[in-house]
Amino acid sequence: MRVSPVLANLFLHYTLDRWIKTHCRSVRLCRYADDGVIHCKSQRQAEWVLAQISQRLVDCGLLIHPGKTRIVYCKDVNRQQEHESIEFSFLGYSFRPRKAVDKYGRIYVNFSPAVSPAVLKSMRQEIRSWHLQLKNDKSLMDLSRMFNPILRGW
Repeated sequence: MRVSPVLANLFLHYTLDRWIKTHCRSVRLCRYADDGVIHCKSQRQAEWVLAQISQRLVDCGLLIHPGKTRIVYCKDVNRQQEHESIEFSFLGYSFRPRKAVDKYGRIYVNFSPAVSPAVLKSMRQEIRSWHLQLKNDKSLMDLSRMFNPILRGW
């Protein structure tokens, strides 16, 4: 049986979101539909929260997907320990350590998002499908009207 996305979202709101606010108050959940990221302060806390949430979902008749669930270490200039997993994708963004420049021009490592490689590939394919090289009869204003809504959405 297929459940509507609205009903599934409502179900997760009451069985997971509100439960986390009550039982795991020291963590923050970011959830979109059935995907989510939980921010923890330590690996020990992350392991405990994962066990708690796994049990909660089992109690509600759901399971965590074992292939998609993992603890990720947000490695940056202040957190330099080694960990097997230091990046993840969420909602089309790839979160990982990246070089950044501070206001004084110094380079450092920051854990930050950027468009994921899979989404970049689909963006390139979409732009290629427009066949811009064949639209030399259009003015810049025409091209702007045609493609700005899509580009702004990205």
